[in-house]
Amino acid sequence: MEFYSGGSLETQAYLRYTMQKEIKPPRLFLRFFRWFCTKELLDSIEGDLLELYHDRLEKEGRFKADSKFIWDVLLLFRPGIIGIKNSEYKTNHIDMFLNNFKIARRTLWKNKTSTLINMLGLSIGITSCLLIAMFINHEMSYDSFQPNAKRIGRVVMEYSFLGSDESEKGTFTSTKVAQVFSSTFPEVEKGIRMSKSAAILQLQGSPVTEPDFMYADSTFFDAFAFTMLQGNPKTALNGPDKVVLTESMAKKYFGDSNPVGQGLEIGESKTMFEVTGVMEDYPYNSQFRFDFLASFSSLGQNQNNTYWNANYTTYLLLQDQSSFGSLAEKIPPFMEKESADVGANINFTLEPFDRVHLHSPYSDFVPNTSIEYLYMLAGVAFLILVIVCFTYINLSTAKSVERAKEVGIRKVSGAQPSQLFWQFIGESCLLSGLSVLVSIILVYLFLPGFNNLINRQLHLEDLLTPVFIGFALSLVLVISLTAGAYPALILSKFQPMKVLKGVFKNTDSAKWLQQSLTVFQFGISVFLIIATLIVQGQLNFIHSRDLGYDRSHILSLPVGWGTGFQKVNTLKKELKSNSQILEVSRTGSSPVSISSGYSMNLPTRPENEVIAVNGNPVDENFIQVTGLELLAGSNFTEQQVMQTDSEGNDELAFHYIITESAAAKFGWSPEEAVGKEMILNDQGPVVGVIKDFHFQSLRNDIQPLVLFTASWGGRLLVKINGENIPETLDFIEKTWDKVLPEMPYSYKFLDEDYTRMYQSEMQLGKIMNLFSTIAIILACLGLFGLSSYLIQQRLKEVSIRKVLGASTFQILNILSGNFVRLVLLSILIASPIAYWAMGLWLNDFVFHISTPWWAVAVAAVITLAIGLLTSGIHGIKAALSNPVKNLKSE
Repeated sequence: MEFYSGGSLETQAYLRYTMQKEIKPPRLFLRFFRWFCTKELLDSIEGDLLELYHDRLEKEGRFKADSKFIWDVLLLFRPGIIGIKNSEYKTNHIDMFLNNFKIARRTLWKNKTSTLINMLGLSIGITSCLLIAMFINHEMSYDSFQPNAKRIGRVVMEYSFLGSDESEKGTFTSTKVAQVFSSTFPEVEKGIRMSKSAAILQLQGSPVTEPDFMYADSTFFDAFAFTMLQGNPKTALNGPDKVVLTESMAKKYFGDSNPVGQGLEIGESKTMFEVTGVMEDYPYNSQFRFDFLASFSSLGQNQNNTYWNANYTTYLLLQDQSSFGSLAEKIPPFMEKESADVGANINFTLEPFDRVHLHSPYSDFVPNTSIEYLYMLAGVAFLILVIVCFTYINLSTAKSVERAKEVGIRKVSGAQPSQLFWQFIGESCLLSGLSVLVSIILVYLFLPGFNNLINRQLHLEDLLTPVFIGFALSLVLVISLTAGAYPALILSKFQPMKVLKGVFKNTDSAKWLQQSLTVFQFGISVFLIIATLIVQGQLNFIHSRDLGYDRSHILSLPVGWGTGFQKVNTLKKELKSNSQILEVSRTGSSPVSISSGYSMNLPTRPENEVIAVNGNPVDENFIQVTGLELLAGSNFTEQQVMQTDSEGNDELAFHYIITESAAAKFGWSPEEAVGKEMILNDQGPVVGVIKDFHFQSLRNDIQPLVLFTASWGGRLLVKINGENIPETLDFIEKTWDKVLPEMPYSYKFLDEDYTRMYQSEMQLGKIMNLFSTIAIILACLGLFGLSSYLIQQRLKEVSIRKVLGASTFQILNILSGNFVRLVLLSILIASPIAYWAMGLWLNDFVFHISTPWWAVAVAAVITLAIGLLTSGIHGIKAALSNPVKNLKSE
């Protein structure tokens, strides 16, 4: 009956009497009286009230006694009785805060071990959270500097040929879309066509390949905000052969002189472009990264007014954000009419520009980051934070026995529970605040390495933004309240009588909580270990997967689409004269990524019953270089390739090699396909069938592909034998400079191109490795501290057992067995959750590993070993300690 616990001894005796007699005044009003009445008057007035209530109860009955008691209480609620105690005893919050701070500082210093463990754990945990938060903030900030971001849409094209159930979808669009949509739909304010590729420029008389060269319409600066330092953005891209440079490129090509009005030789044809402006270097969180922005009209005949020839990216600046909906309704019926005569179903949709980087399945100028990966990383940061908070709670509750006497003495000295509560919260705040300061130093130290890991350019200055200052303060508050509240409540509720008599022990609820938190901590570790192993397993699968071609020791060199057939043939022969070079081939695309779309058909089928396929122009050496497997027929011959040389032939003649999937589209077996006539660029015979291979990401299914003879192609593939690589590279460069001095020399290995396709997964794998390790270390740190305190409290028991003859193994089993059981429980709980969650992630890939059972086994062994080792250190120490010394100290 807590209700009757207040008042003087006399009042309490009277209350006990009334309870025995079941005489109970209205509780609510009695409490109300106690709340407002001053302390000095409380006992005497309350005694009179209860005595009067008793008399009335006997004489007038309960109803009248209760009514008059309520009335008396309300009459007493007047100046002179209320508020006196508050005015007399007024808390000085500043002094209380300073006093709590002083006590907290002394307490933390006194308990160095627990302070060090908590501070180390919190600092590592907060550092991890800050680094992850900086990465997430950077990814979410993409194009936030664009004021028109919410009313810009990127056009997505979807098409299917008549009679075909399969459709293709992507951000490739023709030049006609921007023009027609701008003039047809009032919702569209501007249309912007863009195209990006590498370009050859002349720097001090030498050719240089610039990878970030972009073409865009003159409306570009109406839609997108990039600061022009020189030149007029309204007119800078008006007319052909105009180019705007970034500040760094202006410095590179023109030094300190004014570049505006000067010329730059661009392209294989060395066309003279006029520099019409200089703009600031692009922000790193931009979807557009370019050093040169040339006028789209410079592309000349490539601007044919058609829905095909879809090689560009189109953006639409809408009148307002609400125009997305109305435009989405108007486009399908419009395109149904437009595509009636083109032999295909064509439709367009719009992706909101500000959602492209995180939500679009189609990358374009910059690789996207999946929002799901950011959710995963945010989850990892949260779990790390949970681990360090639980470590703090565990250590604090484990230490509660040590602090019980302190609490008891404070209570006897008059400390209120609320004062004790805020004192312990103050300790938690001080510890968290110090940890945040240490974390900022750690972020400064580790940020360069983290940037290398994630391939980003994060800066320490990002932490000084209001967002991160607020985030850091929130972390302090959350950690202080989350980690400190429970220990503060537990400690402030200690009963001083028990504590001072020395009969106090940790409660069962506190022990249950410690065990639960330990299970949770190691459960998180098990989850992260399994997740990391599965991510790494999928990455290994990506690297080791038999793609159907050989990508090892193959160099890819940009040779230029306009470089003549004879010149490239000369280069090929020169290169092949070196015994280290096995084969050389000219091709349109490398086998790593072939995405050019074509329509395939038979002369015997209606013209509109075409089949969408990918195509790649190649020469007679492509199959040898890439190691593709020929299932039927033969390879191309040099003669067949020469028949596609427009300089030597009036009529081009094409030959085809198709994959088994492409043959199956016509219902042919590989053998049946050989010798059949088909139409791609033109009608020609199928000379061979090759085995299917992965020429796109493993996220996609294998599509049909056609290789066709061509004397052109922008890429040279050089297969080397892998021995004396530096000398071989040196020979290739010298040969290149001799045969193609007008072309800049550069190369990449196909393995690098392949790895770049999975950049997001690689980064996820690296980050998961790092932070999973940190989570495991933090969990071990928590278990290390917890086992230290709990075993310390059992030293007397250990000593008695040793005196009675218990062996070291038996004692170790008793002390560490419980921790092992907790770790086993965490494995049982976390394993199925991790198994299920990572199965969902793997389903994003068409080709993926089966969710491996061994990941669970490995995680279990690692966690168990770490848990046993961590707790065993203290167990062995206790088991080997001197029992006499321990018992004396007890």
